[in-house]
Amino acid sequence: MAIANQTFNNTKKRIVHIEDPQASEEIYISIMNKFNQYNVFHSRPVVIICIGTDRSTGDCLGPLVGSKLNCKHNGFFELYGNLDHPVHAGNLQECLKSIQQKYSDPFIIALDACLGSINNVGHITIGDGSLQPGAGVNKSLPPVGHIYITGIVNVGGFMEYLVLQNTRLNLVMKMADVIVKGLSKVALECWQKKARSCL
Repeated sequence: MAIANQTFNNTKKRIVHIEDPQASEEIYISIMNKFNQYNVFHSRPVVIICIGTDRSTGDCLGPLVGSKLNCKHNGFFELYGNLDHPVHAGNLQECLKSIQQKYSDPFIIALDACLGSINNVGHITIGDGSLQPGAGVNKSLPPVGHIYITGIVNVGGFMEYLVLQNTRLNLVMKMADVIVKGLSKVALECWQKKARSCL
């Protein structure tokens, strides 16, 4: 359960609702714009860290997205965090260390669920800067990511652990499907760009 740390030089973010018919397309466009902004296309590995746990309905957005993307055989993203092997408070630092050792100059997308106001439940945000995982439930963990994707799964501000346990799985599943559809289109487009550059 995260809080976003927006960068001061570029705080642009895109917010879409899962019921918007164009939500996946908006996610695709936003991520591609971020890739252009950060010059990601020149052989830089792209790592998505899907943060969360399958032990809590409200906090399983990250692992769900990781598992669904794995099933798509996207081949472009390096994925960390899924239902079989979630990335959570207990192993996040180890995961970050492993990524830095394995990849040269990785571009990291942090993905996590978060809590918000009642009017914002169901919204997905794509923004610049890192996530502060665990901040929503008072845990101190290192910031993660060059950009972030968050999904507001329920209302925050009171008894967060109980709120997460009582979040509707239907909402989280819909949110995961929308995000995966957008990211899958990103992966396809990036493979096509690489193929064209090799011709």
